[in-house]
Amino acid sequence: MNTVISRDRKNVADIPVEGMTCASCVSHVEKAIRAVPGVESVAVNLASNKAHVEVADVAAIGRLPEAIEKAGYSVPVLQTDLAIEGMTCASCVSHVEKALKSVPGVVEASVNLATNRAHVRFHAGLASEGALEKAVAAAGYAALRVDRSTQAQADGAQGEIDRLRVQFFVALALAFPVFAIEMGGHLYAPLHHWVAAIADRQTLQTVFFVLATLAVFGPGMQFHVTGLKRLARGAPDMNSLISVGTLAAYGYSSLSVFAPSILPPGTANVYFEAACVVIALILLGRWLEAMSRGRAGEAIRRLVDLQPRTARVYRSGALAEVAVARIVVGDRIQVRPGERIPVDGTLADGHSNVDESMVTGEPVPVAKRPGEAVVGGTINGPGAFEFVATRVGADTLLAQIVHLVETAQSGKLPVQAIVDRVTGWFVPAVFAAAALTFAVWWMVGPEPALAYALVNAVCVLIIACPCAMGLATPTSIIVATGRAAQLGVLFRRGDALQTLGAAKLVAFDKTGTLTLGKPVLTDLVAAPGLARAEILSAVSSVEALSEHPLAAALVAAAQDEGAVPRTVENFAVEPGYGASADVGGQRVSVGAARYMAKLGIDVSAFAADGERLTVAGRTVLYAGIDGRPAALLAVADPIRPQAKATVARLHAMGLRAAMITGDNAATARAVAKAVGIDTVVAEVLPSGKLETIRRLRTEFGTVAFVGDGINDAPALAEADVGIAVGTGTDIAIESAEVVLVAPKLAGVATAIDLSRATMRNISQNLFWAFAYNVALIPVAAGALYPFGGPLLSPVFAAGAMAVSSIFVVSNALRLRRLRASLMPAEGAGP
Repeated sequence: MNTVISRDRKNVADIPVEGMTCASCVSHVEKAIRAVPGVESVAVNLASNKAHVEVADVAAIGRLPEAIEKAGYSVPVLQTDLAIEGMTCASCVSHVEKALKSVPGVVEASVNLATNRAHVRFHAGLASEGALEKAVAAAGYAALRVDRSTQAQADGAQGEIDRLRVQFFVALALAFPVFAIEMGGHLYAPLHHWVAAIADRQTLQTVFFVLATLAVFGPGMQFHVTGLKRLARGAPDMNSLISVGTLAAYGYSSLSVFAPSILPPGTANVYFEAACVVIALILLGRWLEAMSRGRAGEAIRRLVDLQPRTARVYRSGALAEVAVARIVVGDRIQVRPGERIPVDGTLADGHSNVDESMVTGEPVPVAKRPGEAVVGGTINGPGAFEFVATRVGADTLLAQIVHLVETAQSGKLPVQAIVDRVTGWFVPAVFAAAALTFAVWWMVGPEPALAYALVNAVCVLIIACPCAMGLATPTSIIVATGRAAQLGVLFRRGDALQTLGAAKLVAFDKTGTLTLGKPVLTDLVAAPGLARAEILSAVSSVEALSEHPLAAALVAAAQDEGAVPRTVENFAVEPGYGASADVGGQRVSVGAARYMAKLGIDVSAFAADGERLTVAGRTVLYAGIDGRPAALLAVADPIRPQAKATVARLHAMGLRAAMITGDNAATARAVAKAVGIDTVVAEVLPSGKLETIRRLRTEFGTVAFVGDGINDAPALAEADVGIAVGTGTDIAIESAEVVLVAPKLAGVATAIDLSRATMRNISQNLFWAFAYNVALIPVAAGALYPFGGPLLSPVFAAGAMAVSSIFVVSNALRLRRLRASLMPAEGAGP
């Protein structure tokens, strides 16, 4: 559940909005929210029924529900029960109630001392159970949710599905007799004769009137209450179209039955079956659409369900069954075979294999030993172990994944801007088209002109489907981002889906991305008179203070060989060059050849060895002591598994691959040749990566940059799309638009495949939505009739409108079948 969050001094809220049924609704809600003083930006998503709002003043948040309700929509009010600990008197009750009511978005708070419970009603999206718990804690008490269920949204969606199902079957029961007798009599003469024998026409039409009245003002009442209210406010939506269309057919038919003299001679026709069946078909469409939209968000609900409700935690030296909400950092937790791990932590005792596929997308269980990280929501294998909680609540990897997916789903793609501009005037344009249709048919149509005018105008109102246009993009985003999360690919922003699919070149960082980032010392060539142990001791003493991956290799080699580190003074590092320090009274410098040249240290004596090792793909470093060359050190960083296969897959997708590295050109070319990289840019300082990406963008077009998210933050931010390779336990990489949960490069191809598939899906949806309306509205108006074409029935119009929305949602659901990209020689190294 979302609540008000402060980001960069801006207050952000994701507010559920009820009552939206089409793209025009989105336009109306956005307009209403923008009118609230203090609102800086708003994006309304029809598929998720949420408004993402940023305000400069938190006070504006509290005014949003009123603005939304004035526009004819509503913000759902949720309720929860909290168990309050620490209350002893009526004064405590007052304090707790005051604390709860101080939370923005709280509508009502009632605290019962006898039961130690608080019942709170609050606007969804503006307050949350977590915010309520914090407010109670700040007042000096403790609060725990009585029901930790995370299914409130799913339950609400299921409630809507159940309601629509009942309404549809009621409408069907009322519409079927009218439709069967009225239309069946035209198709099957014996039925017509049998009905005529048992009831005269007036009696039959009176029965039809009763059934139509029950249908139009029973299950169909929701369309009139909402649609007419919004029409009166000058903000019509799809409900308005349905309401005006069905009421027109119903009212005209009622006049034909009970006051035919009011109508022109020969025009007293009855269309009760149209009014009834339109209501039934539209309810059927909404029921099926609601079920499909529910399935669209299924992936995120599955992620939420991964966390167990309770865990066995050591408290006071004994194991106790504790609610997951009660777990705190530092708790020691026991996990048995086959159980889900409740929170993130570090394994302390025991060992097992853990299935992390539901979080990282990797199907092979991962062996876990003491000291290794475990992730909440994953499934333990055959072993039992105990671990210490390191991240709980909103800080767990699972919670971060859910938050990232929800954030991405609330965004809008650039292509959505076109849809928004169209839908802003679509419904008023449909009303104008219906009025024009009525006028033209009444003035120049054949007799009975009034009947033709009415039927065709109603068809125009009913067949128009702004709903399909509004669902075309957001439904695909919801399904795609949810499926991507299941495959271990997280889109931090929804618009990255569109940009990544347009990428022409994928640029990789070398160290830690194309390679494992765990280099090892392979060669050491000492200057005459210097011992290997002496050099390792001096070099490792300096590099122990450096954070560069190559430094770790030198320190590890010194430790393995028993070299003793010494005291370091006056340490200085120059990024992209090397580092120096005073060690035992000597000035020791370690770095690339360019660093030695900068310091005036001549390393030409090592030239032959350096060239030989560089050609072999080693990274060559040099050490100098007191301004004299001391040693050549060669370090190798193993190429990451799947690197070659991933680049081959990118080539098969029509993309070019580049590598940007600070390493020397010869080493870079050796790695590039092994992996299959097209373009190599070597010896680039960290500050030069930005200019390199700009140059590659000018030369090739849209650039995606893949890095580890640690040393590559500027480059990730500069690229059109930044893709960060995660560690499997940490995805908090702010500079990237896309995060690969597992450290597997195959996720790069999967992300691009999914992006392209999503954009194709959106294009199909938008083409259908626009083509449907452009093609069928003129047909419904009777534009083909003068050329021998058909006239549509309102019943057909209602069916077509329902099918249009269902088609869009069903097409988006096909994205759930996407699979991870298949790699040539899957899993093999180059």
